[in-house]
Amino acid sequence: MSVDLRGGDEILLAFARAVRAAGVPVTQDRSQGFLAAMAVLDLADERATWVAGRSTLCASPDDLVRFDAVFEAFFNARDGLPRPRPTVPSPPQTTPFPESERDGDDFDAETETVFASASEAEVLRHRDVASLTTGERARLAAMFATIRPRPPMRRTARHQRWHRGQVDASRTLRTSLRRMGEPARISWRRRGMKPRRVVLLLDVSGSMSSYADALLRLAHRLTVSLRAQGGVVETFTVGTRLTHVSRALRMRDPERALVAAGETVPDWSGGTRLGETMRFFMDRWGQRGMARGAVAVVFSDGWERGDPSLLAEQMARLHRVAHRVVWVNPHRGKAGYEAVQQGVLAALPFVDDFVAGHSLATYSELAEVVSHA
Repeated sequence: MSVDLRGGDEILLAFARAVRAAGVPVTQDRSQGFLAAMAVLDLADERATWVAGRSTLCASPDDLVRFDAVFEAFFNARDGLPRPRPTVPSPPQTTPFPESERDGDDFDAETETVFASASEAEVLRHRDVASLTTGERARLAAMFATIRPRPPMRRTARHQRWHRGQVDASRTLRTSLRRMGEPARISWRRRGMKPRRVVLLLDVSGSMSSYADALLRLAHRLTVSLRAQGGVVETFTVGTRLTHVSRALRMRDPERALVAAGETVPDWSGGTRLGETMRFFMDRWGQRGMARGAVAVVFSDGWERGDPSLLAEQMARLHRVAHRVVWVNPHRGKAGYEAVQQGVLAALPFVDDFVAGHSLATYSELAEVVSHA
């Protein structure tokens, strides 16, 4: 493979974008890893480029076939650069109207029928996570980066300078004294703003096992993104016991973060004792300040093996100390759903927002609900 070394990075990035367009979930981190690998290899070596691309850009066996097809189409061993694609204009597609419509008086000969369909990525955004195949789950994992959450804000006791609001008498007076008592420009102030804490409680019991991976990826996305904006996110898994997984989810790489969280949680796909675990959370964490003034988000389908009255009591405690309580149910957005589970019925009186959580689109809507809490 003969490649112009002066434009090597541009060609490699273009190749990575072509692989992503073919359906391989190529993230920015994988693209940077590909460039780093090629920095120590010979760019003119076709075999080395092929091996480096497969090692850094592919995440599953399903990606290898697509990668090989794109590699063969993108690089020409004889010419080196991407193969030019012939630009042959395709004839316009027309759809004839039925004779019954042609004979009508209202028929307009200049009317053009346009057929539009949603892209494959858009369809995947609205698919139920539990119904996805292994390859579709891998593609969806890369799409979590499209969620752009913002931290919920609260007012602080301290004031800050602002262009309007209350008159800052102290600052105005000091400015006047610096001018030997001459009248000075009036200074203004307002209450400062600070991000609210977000607390996530993820149900990882057997009934929620098909959504556990997506919920952890969502928790990782919220943790990394809100921390970059000065926010604080605390995450717990709920099953037969309560597990604090915030430290594992603070890793920037989502795959490493999920592996670390998986090694921390001991009760995957077990039973559900929401009332007992919520009481443990409130006694050890929530009542002492972690949930106080925070936005608490509970991810669960509401199947409760214990006493529903205990769950209602703990949700009431959480509602008293938290700023807002959000309950995310994966079945909420499905047709014909009714809240009949004992856990849901016990918790609903103490929930501010009851939202769906079964697809990437609903996770994006949840991020907006949290941001505006």
